[in-house]
Amino acid sequence: MSVPLPDKIQTVVVTGGARGLGVHIVRALHKAGFRVVITDIDTGPAEALASELDLAGETAVTATLDVTKPEDFQGVLDKIVARWGSCEVLVNNAARTAVQGVFDIDPAHFNAVMTTNAGSVFAGCQIFGRHFRERGYGRIVNLASLAGQNGGTATGAHYAASKGAILTLTKIFARELAADGVTCNAIAPGPLDTPMVREVLGDSLDKALANIPVGQLGSPELVAQMVSFLASPQAAFVNGACWDVNGGIYMR
Repeated sequence: MSVPLPDKIQTVVVTGGARGLGVHIVRALHKAGFRVVITDIDTGPAEALASELDLAGETAVTATLDVTKPEDFQGVLDKIVARWGSCEVLVNNAARTAVQGVFDIDPAHFNAVMTTNAGSVFAGCQIFGRHFRERGYGRIVNLASLAGQNGGTATGAHYAASKGAILTLTKIFARELAADGVTCNAIAPGPLDTPMVREVLGDSLDKALANIPVGQLGSPELVAQMVSFLASPQAAFVNGACWDVNGGIYMR
């Protein structure tokens, strides 16, 4: 198995890295010594984060990426290769949803959520996977969800379905790429302590906490630390796995 030289900084692409959980992931990876490429469809927040991490623009940069367009993934990869020669890690984090009852979701919106969430993971794994395979090394980390494991509909049936698809795609690419020194893993967070989650739960927060065995919401920083580990050379024997971060709501 080919492993990058210790003195070579590794480059990681994070989709949806300018907001929500993505920001925590970007911070953790940068702190761990990775060069981070913060991608988003709106680069304003991404540029602010990159400047905060590295004003020189060497270890934290941005790239415009519409995850519904495979050609955008290829464009980002081409720019990275032209500047630094290679990319070592892809973190598929970008996602969307809207809280709707299952009978209120129209087919067009269902398909749009599936394209953004699961379709982007397929495109990213396929395009970056080819590059990693050619190099003989790579790490792919996909952000799934508890909803994709237990069929939860609190965030929408379309969201849950897309996250379930991500778990399957993770296993498929893990098998396809393993012989070439590339691993592919997923992380499935439960409810995290973020402003969005607290807003969605509202007055039902106490009830939600009562259903979590550890009695508290999850830490976004913990998820980010797991991403950092799975992105590292040390995670070479972890492949096709789903790491549960749900406080014991769902046990396997």
